Amino acid sequence: MMGLLAEALSGLSAKLAPTFAEAGLAEIDFETLIRLGRSPRHSLRMSDLAAQTCMSTSGVTRVVDRLERDGLVARRTCATDRRALYAELTEAGMRRLEEVLPKHLDDIETWFTGVLTDEQRAALVDTLRIVRDVVRPCATAGATVPQQLARSHRVTG
Repeated sequence: MMGLLAEALSGLSAKLAPTFAEAGLAEIDFETLIRLGRSPRHSLRMSDLAAQTCMSTSGVTRVVDRLERDGLVARRTCATDRRALYAELTEAGMRRLEEVLPKHLDDIETWFTGVLTDEQRAALVDTLRIVRDVVRPCATAGATVPQQLARSHRVTG
């Protein structure tokens, strides 16, 4: 079963990669943007972003550095705790996310959910949430889906 899971994951990643490349993003860049986009005020503490993406603090710093250089993310300090840093999606970052998200969702439909029946899709979503909550309990900490983004792009947690 582990081999099958690895094959499905690597195959799906390969099918999704061209959309990210066309948008000038690495997969982790997109994951960072989507997590910020669905978070309150489009912002997360750097430590929460690291936990949600399973990156080290130095890893998330490198990703945010790159996204900040591209004008997609900005850093800001916490008003009540100067030690805390936040990564915040900029307007340009939100535009980039809104540009790539429809194509990404089409890719997901084409290569993943669209090959399943409604019953299989519902069972898969339930199963993935169970597994995610066990292996990555921090994956959704503090995240919400803005209603406009959810309605226009079918985003679910």
